Amino acid sequence: MHGACQSFFEALMEAGSDFASSPGRILIDFIDPIIVAEKVATTDINIFVSSYDVIGDIKEGSKGVWGIGSNGKKRRMCT
Repeated sequence: MHGACQSFFEALMEAGSDFASSPGRILIDFIDPIIVAEKVATTDINIFVSSYDVIGDIKEGSKGVWGIGSNGKKRRMCT
């Protein structure tokens, strides 16, 4: 997740970001990037998290955060 309010969304995506903020060039809620990071961090590594999986949870929807998606990062530890 990269960017901030009114950042250049397209350049961030071209630079390799999985998600970037403010494709609608709007002020986003400060918690929106945290929600995206939490979703990716708590999703199993073999499950893909797309933009559609997170836009319903953030205040500004698809104008606030968008991207190509990412695999989850949670790994299960065997004991």
